[in-house]
Amino acid sequence: MAGNGDQWLADLLYRGQGGRWALKDAWWTSQLIHRGGKNLSVLASLLVLLALLRACLDPRWRALRAPLLYLLLAVGLATGGVALLKPLTGLDCPWDLQRYGGGRPFVGLFQPRPATLGAAACFPAGHASAGYAWVALYFFALQARPRWRGRALGVALATGLVFGIAQQLRGAHFLSHDVATLALCWSTAVLLYLPLVVPAPAVAPTMEEPA
Repeated sequence: MAGNGDQWLADLLYRGQGGRWALKDAWWTSQLIHRGGKNLSVLASLLVLLALLRACLDPRWRALRAPLLYLLLAVGLATGGVALLKPLTGLDCPWDLQRYGGGRPFVGLFQPRPATLGAAACFPAGHASAGYAWVALYFFALQARPRWRGRALGVALATGLVFGIAQQLRGAHFLSHDVATLALCWSTAVLLYLPLVVPAPAVAPTMEEPA
C-alpha cells in the first residue's frame, strides 16, 4: 500500500480487461465465487455448529468439544472483526476511484477523508475473510488430527486466495485489502488457540504439614 503496489497491480488488471472492470458482473466471479463462496462458508460454519452439538451430547465425541468450539469462535470472530473494521477504515473499492472509471479521488488509509465523499467500507476484504478465516483449521487439526494440519491450512489459504483474486478481478479490492484480511484472520486464530484449546499444565497438589 505504501509503495503503490496496489495501484500497480490494479492497473494491470484494469488495462487487461480493456480499461474497465469487465469481470465485475461475470457469472463466475460475481455468482459462483462471490455469492457461492459466501454461502459455502456459512454452510461450513453450520456443519461445525452441528458437530459441536453432537460432541456435547455424544460421549464418543467428547474430545472434539474444545477444538470444535475453538474453530467456530475463531471463524466467527475473524469474519466479524473484518466486518466491523470495514466502515471504520473508510477506504474505497478500486471500482469507485476516478483512476478506474469511478467518481472518487483516492484517499489513503491514514489520510483524513472529506465528508463530501460519503462513507466507504472496502478495507479489509470481507469476502476473502470467508476463506481466510478457516486458517483456524490448522489449529483444529493440530488437536484433532495432527497429520492433517498442513492440508487443512492449505485448503483455507487456497480458498481465501481464490476469493481474493476474484474480487480483485472485479475491481472490488486491492491486494493489500486481502493481505490485511489474512493477517487479521491468522492473528485471531493464534490468539484464541492457546487459552481455549491448549490445556493448562497440571499443578501438583501441595502436602499439608501434619498438625
